[in-house]
Amino acid sequence: MDAVHVAVGATICESHHQCPCGAEVDARGFHGLSCEGGSGRSARHHSLNDLVWCGLSTANIPATKEPSNLLKSDGKRHDGLTLIPWKNGRCVTWDVTVTDTLAQSYLPATRSSSGAADNRKLATTDSWRSHTFSYHAVAIETLGHINNAGLGFLSDLGRRISQVSSDNRESAFLFQRLSVLIQRFSAVAIQCIFAHIPTALSTRFSRSSFF
Repeated sequence: MDAVHVAVGATICESHHQCPCGAEVDARGFHGLSCEGGSGRSARHHSLNDLVWCGLSTANIPATKEPSNLLKSDGKRHDGLTLIPWKNGRCVTWDVTVTDTLAQSYLPATRSSSGAADNRKLATTDSWRSHTFSYHAVAIETLGHINNAGLGFLSDLGRRISQVSSDNRESAFLFQRLSVLIQRFSAVAIQCIFAHIPTALSTRFSRSSFF
């Protein structure tokens, strides 16, 4: 039910100041989706990266996660690299990221334009390019929008899985798994803020209300 609450902006708790980061948690619980100290963000990233890596493996395309010999300009590793050419004789390297559509810093843009949070996030990330590798950034918003480059990459991946399985529904299955993953970790993020609600308030929200 958390995904429904987020989508419609329903009231799911009472405003409180119990977040460890010091921020106020409003009655909609949106703060949990972008809290720097919240749980689940790292697990969400790794799960999303695993989804891409497993898809490549299913398509019989060997790949490695976080290759140590391929660094971006900031010294960080890419999320993954295929070990055989993907297209035009070049291997593909990818990075995945999730942005909160409802974060206060993004709201002025996301109110009027779908994907605005992804665009702002991508504008601040590394613009790594190479003549040896094909680079794809997969940026996903918590309300579902996927950047054009990421959408094209995942769609191509789904088609390649279909070539192996002979099932034309593989692209649909891939995006369904992606959607469930984002909703699941959004639920985790929102649930974490309730651990800090005073007992008198927390008794009003049973765990069963969210699943």
